[in-house]
Amino acid sequence: MRIAKKAYVRTIYFFALSMMFLLVSCRKKAFDEFYGRPAGLPQPIYQQLQAKGSFKNLLACIDKAGYKDILSSAGYWTFFAPNDSAFISFFKDRGINDVSQIDTGTAKQIVTFSLVYNAFTKSSLADYQSNGGWLTGQAFRRRTANYIGFYNDTTLAGQSVVAFASNRNNTNGSNYYVNGDNNNKYITYFVDNFMSSHSLTANDYNYFYPNSNYTGFNVGAASVVNSNIAAENGYIHEVNRVLLPLPSIDKYLSSNPQYSEFKKLFDKYMVQFVLNSDATNRYKLLTGLSDNVYIKTFNPTLAFSPNNENYLKMQDNDGQSSCWTMFVPTNDVLDNYINSVLLEHYKSLDQIPIQIIIDFLNAHMWQTAVWPSKFATTTNYQAEPARFNPSTDIVDKQILSNGIFYGTNKVQQANVFSTVYGRPYLDPDYQLMTKALDQSIRYTITVPSLKFTVFMMSDATLRAQGFDWNIAQSAWQYTAPGTTTPTIGNTARDMLQRILATHIVPTPNGEMNDLSGSGIIETLNGEYITWNGGTVQAAGNVDVNSKLAVVGSKLSSNGKVYYCDNNLLYYSNIRVGLVVKRLGAATSSNFNYFYQLLSNSPLYNATTGDILGVQPGVFYTLFIPTNAAITQAVKDGVLPGNTSTGAPKFKPSTTAESDQINNFILYHILNKTTVIPDGKKPGAYETLYKKASGDPGTFSIASSPGTLQITDDYGRTAKVIYASSNNLADRCVIHLIDNYLKYNPN
Repeated sequence: MRIAKKAYVRTIYFFALSMMFLLVSCRKKAFDEFYGRPAGLPQPIYQQLQAKGSFKNLLACIDKAGYKDILSSAGYWTFFAPNDSAFISFFKDRGINDVSQIDTGTAKQIVTFSLVYNAFTKSSLADYQSNGGWLTGQAFRRRTANYIGFYNDTTLAGQSVVAFASNRNNTNGSNYYVNGDNNNKYITYFVDNFMSSHSLTANDYNYFYPNSNYTGFNVGAASVVNSNIAAENGYIHEVNRVLLPLPSIDKYLSSNPQYSEFKKLFDKYMVQFVLNSDATNRYKLLTGLSDNVYIKTFNPTLAFSPNNENYLKMQDNDGQSSCWTMFVPTNDVLDNYINSVLLEHYKSLDQIPIQIIIDFLNAHMWQTAVWPSKFATTTNYQAEPARFNPSTDIVDKQILSNGIFYGTNKVQQANVFSTVYGRPYLDPDYQLMTKALDQSIRYTITVPSLKFTVFMMSDATLRAQGFDWNIAQSAWQYTAPGTTTPTIGNTARDMLQRILATHIVPTPNGEMNDLSGSGIIETLNGEYITWNGGTVQAAGNVDVNSKLAVVGSKLSSNGKVYYCDNNLLYYSNIRVGLVVKRLGAATSSNFNYFYQLLSNSPLYNATTGDILGVQPGVFYTLFIPTNAAITQAVKDGVLPGNTSTGAPKFKPSTTAESDQINNFILYHILNKTTVIPDGKKPGAYETLYKKASGDPGTFSIASSPGTLQITDDYGRTAKVIYASSNNLADRCVIHLIDNYLKYNPN
């Protein structure tokens, strides 16, 4: 019985054990069915490469680099995998026999630079992962697993430091480093859907890689020979070349002695090594060393930091869609330009304002990719195109980790230096003029397609005439000659700006290239100046009988500048009625009859010289009939007087006579504009005369250089007598005409 009982117990035990194993087996099967690896799932990247059989050298590099586990497990990668044939060429190029001669560091460089975060097929590589969603055909770069990290550098003072490249564009002087961001390098590829969406062709690719064949899917100099190989942890694209990490623009500059002079401009004036506690602590944790770590930063006013691999970082992935571009002149070209242009008026670069160096460097920096076929349409940080011929001016072209690099045999002709603006800007004797230009006019006169003549205003002249910059109050000041109390602020600024604009003349056809003759011309602010035999006058100069004498000149890309004596072109503070008096007070003057009509009219204030309806700050043109023309107007009954002899009645005795005179005067004043005999302003214009309906009286003007004709409401014409015309007043020009103008009251 005991034996039978024991046997029974064993039977029950084994039965229970069997049931337990069966239950576990069933649960495991259910678990595997739900969570287990699907039967059709591709192997991970590492195993896929093993199975292909043509990546033995790459696998050896992966093993040396310590990336076997990473590429054999879960993840999300794109791997541009060089095949064994690619390695054979690589061995030959480096003078080695096989993969055993590749050291661990190089192996890691090969693997990490070809390893891109996230999994992309060929078609999706050209899509930009913007914050607002995928943008089709807008990407040509991806962030890789490769980065430099901490490195050794030397400061300008010669101090050896542990450094880290700035991983942000230094936009505000402080946001140049984010702790934990390794400043990973980008890899550039050329996919047909990106190329077509940007109107790029094989020529753009082969410009950088002349020995490679453009296939519609290239990675750097390599061609993709087998794409979209699916793996459990991403995609593999087989390439026919081994790709090594590319330097940043900053590193490429450092490694090429033919650009050392350009690099010196950065090193001496634009670079700082800033001690950073976060980077120092991180370095100590990673290495156990206690060295201080300095972030290599660039001046925040530059277009970008050449060592920043992260592009603008306005969006997390914006580095996929664009990159920096820099054009760098070789040493000999740069030295010549510095000596002949930047240092024309300085003894050394240390003496010139730092903004000049900033402008020069920014002229060679683009915050976007500049493709060979797009030089003329892609603008730099100063909104100017690349003024280089891609066939003859480029001596070196490189796709780098954070941008495109062009070595050049000429400098970028920056507008701030090559235009008329450059003459005061690059001359220490004209700093006040430059400051005034910067406040309102710089961006007009630096347009190369607009032509100007500029009369230079030296610091010495401006100060002698009472103008200066008040450093303490950061404002302009004016001290009238003979006084000691300055006017500081907007009033002084507005005075100077009006004077400055009078010194700048739009001359699209070179109208003032020769001042030996005489003429009149409109300045930038709509006022007029005259010249005669190398001297120039504005209305204010005429008032005091002074002239600006030209003593020299220089040409620029968009015009000519004249150097002058110690005088300025002044606007007039005298009311136009007093100028009419000056012209017509003498009884022998052909302006006399009009002046007598005006001086006896209620329109005229004899004390101030104001004419009713003529407002300060508004432009006008006065067409004054000759004495003979006014005599005829009397005979025709348009003005009061003896209709037989034509003798005017200058002092009206009735309201009707007064109205006749007033309307006559007002109809001869062109409202809100000035015109001269230059052929530039034909058309119909309003006068100050008002009809019974309240509408302004009008007449039309036709002109050509040297002649001007007015046609009144009745179709009658009058011509400007050129020799007695072009008289300057406050925002006004006064002409003598050979006939009177008849207004229509209806």
